Amino acid sequence: MNNKGYINIGKVVYLEGVVKVNDKSNKKFWDRFAKLYAPFMKKDKGAYDKVCEYIRPHLNKDMDVLELACGSGQFSFSLSKYTKSWIGTDFSEQMIMEAKKHGKYENLTFEVADARSLSFADEEFDCVLIANALHIMPNPDRAMKEIHRVLKPNGTLFAPTFLWKEGKQRNIIKTLISIFGFKMYQEWDKKQFKDFTHEYGFSVVEMKLVHGGLAPIGVLIAKKVS
Repeated sequence: MNNKGYINIGKVVYLEGVVKVNDKSNKKFWDRFAKLYAPFMKKDKGAYDKVCEYIRPHLNKDMDVLELACGSGQFSFSLSKYTKSWIGTDFSEQMIMEAKKHGKYENLTFEVADARSLSFADEEFDCVLIANALHIMPNPDRAMKEIHRVLKPNGTLFAPTFLWKEGKQRNIIKTLISIFGFKMYQEWDKKQFKDFTHEYGFSVVEMKLVHGGLAPIGVLIAKKVS
């Protein structure tokens, strides 16, 4: 800690409990990784198919869905066919460019957007999906507030998220991926993640674990209640 009350840890600066991050550096990492993202995720296809299996029964053709941190569209293409409309967004322009290369559906569009500051109207969407992103955000509270704002009353949040505290400790994996610039700011178990979403006005409908990939994925499905 310096004489101004800052604590410097890598590229993250904590001041009076508020997390500030070098967003430009974080964004550059995902822009660089965009072309490799889809091939990298293929090895975990079985786990992601299972996540889709849990989410699909909660979708229908009357729903307008917003996806945040969509990457190159792994969930977008699989699930959008079951909805009225689907907007996939990511703060990385390169990720969105990659998503647009992988196909085109009439009800599916992609655009650049920051989950922490959305331009969409209040109560615009029936569902919001944010997959494996909250744990890599230094300030996920801002994203949660925006998700709550754009969801309709009783709208549904789908938040499949790596839960690093579930199962065996994976310190070696975490160390290796951090070397390449992949940063994790939040580590939850099932209860902690449920409690986290509850703080922002959501009631958990179900929470299932999917094993595979970097860490167990907690498939949290919740309703907006306040």
